[in-house]
Amino acid sequence: MEPRTPWWANAVVYQIYPRSFADSTGDGIGDIGGIIEHLDHLQDLGIDVLWLSPIHQSPQFDNGYDISDYRRVDELFGTNEQLDELLEGLHGRGIKLIMDLVVNHTSSEYPAFLESRSSRSSPRRDSYWWRDPRPGFTAGEPGAEPNNWGSMFGGSAWTFDQRTRQYYLHLFTPQQPDLNWEVSRVRERVYEMMNWWLDKGVDGFRMDVINFISKDPALPDGVSEAGGVWGDGSPHYVNGPRIHEFLQEMHHRVFSERQGEYLTVGETPGATVEQARLYTDRRRHELDMVFQFEHVSLDQGPGGKFDYKGLELADLKTSWNRWQRGLAETGWNSLYLSNHDQPRIVSRFGDEEEYRYESATLWATLLHLQRGTPYVYQGEEIGMPSAGFTSIGQYRDVESLNHYAEALRLGMDQEAVLESLRRMSRDNARTPMQWTSGPHAGFSTVEPWIPLGKGFPETSVEADRAAEKSVFRYYQRLIRLRHESELVSLGDFHMLDPAHPTLFAFKRTRGDQALLVLGNVSGAELGVPANLESGDLVLGNYITPGDHRLLRPWEARILDVSIYPGG
Repeated sequence: MEPRTPWWANAVVYQIYPRSFADSTGDGIGDIGGIIEHLDHLQDLGIDVLWLSPIHQSPQFDNGYDISDYRRVDELFGTNEQLDELLEGLHGRGIKLIMDLVVNHTSSEYPAFLESRSSRSSPRRDSYWWRDPRPGFTAGEPGAEPNNWGSMFGGSAWTFDQRTRQYYLHLFTPQQPDLNWEVSRVRERVYEMMNWWLDKGVDGFRMDVINFISKDPALPDGVSEAGGVWGDGSPHYVNGPRIHEFLQEMHHRVFSERQGEYLTVGETPGATVEQARLYTDRRRHELDMVFQFEHVSLDQGPGGKFDYKGLELADLKTSWNRWQRGLAETGWNSLYLSNHDQPRIVSRFGDEEEYRYESATLWATLLHLQRGTPYVYQGEEIGMPSAGFTSIGQYRDVESLNHYAEALRLGMDQEAVLESLRRMSRDNARTPMQWTSGPHAGFSTVEPWIPLGKGFPETSVEADRAAEKSVFRYYQRLIRLRHESELVSLGDFHMLDPAHPTLFAFKRTRGDQALLVLGNVSGAELGVPANLESGDLVLGNYITPGDHRLLRPWEARILDVSIYPGG
């Protein structure tokens, strides 16, 4: 028997990056109190779920993705009592709350790691990946790391511990040691913690790099490119050997006996369509949906995310079409273009200068009219552009700072490195939310923890909601359309003209209903193919009517073609 249509099939999720959303205490850092003050904004937008990036106690080496106490709110963001108040305020407005679950790794200040580090005979030693140096090498000398895996943030994935003369594994910073999920005690502690949060009223989790938790216990070397120092260990930990067993166990221990509507979203870098089907097949009881990274890697060259090469629209259409078709019968898509790790979409794929409103709403249309659950990242609903930083002193992101230092060490041109950061740094999405055109953008009464982005003061919630061309009001209409139309939430997806360099066109069909979505991904007028001209306008991002035979710069149209030939 097929499971009934889940509640999240027509839901929209809004992501908040707490330190950059709103500051209620005057310390320049966003907090829970600031979120509470702006709950009406979220309700007005019409979202169904709030995803809250980590607010747990943390030394903040990676802005909260290094957790030292999983059950305590970091005083930087407020208190556990304030989180209860936030939950009450959200639930009272019909909005669910999902929290970030960071369990591939902990903070190096987490008590279990400190105990693990205390001696080789510690009962918690096996909670983490401790290993002797490579055979034939002396502990601590260059090249003695247990294998050649590189860290996501540069350098080795191993750090030498002087006290116990062994190395510990960290796929990210040295302050984020990886948990050893092979140990059942570790898994039980994770499930216990998850149940604790659900008992408090939390409605689910977004699971950080969850497909990294299963490693090949042999920890073999990865392939190393010619001249490269570190190898690619990802084949040995991305979608690892026991990942499906672990996720099914998690579902059984945490969700299977619970009554209520929960949401589990897995961040799964490197997952293919085939793997995503396994993760999200509801009969397998693993995850509800996944974040995949294929479409947000298409503008990157062989050198990785900071090797920017620009986007070919046909590549994006091919990718989206593959995921739409691949998960059409089994599984579910998370629809996103922006989050705390990605540059702002209006700067990345749009025109932030002349056509900011048009390109922001075009990309919103193309995303929200697909089958899946859309995600809105804070500021996306007003078309906030990327940071536009011009000096390294403005950056705060550990990944960006490490890349800058390593690139200069290798002799790269400083301005070229800064240009790569301007395009792709995670800090592009982490500048303060721009609420007003007043001091500090209404985010805080003092200088924020990170500088305001270049969109200030022209772009703000206050200005956008009052404008004739309002990105916010357009998002409201897109969200309302998804809520009201099963065609949008559940209809089939059909890509049209996949090779066209600037026309993005697709149909959604369900029974005798059909919608045609057209987008001109360029700053020049575009002729509409004759077979796509007809239809009744449901929603468009231009205020004044246009020639049905032409799409204006960055124009998006949603047409009801149910009664038209071929519709």
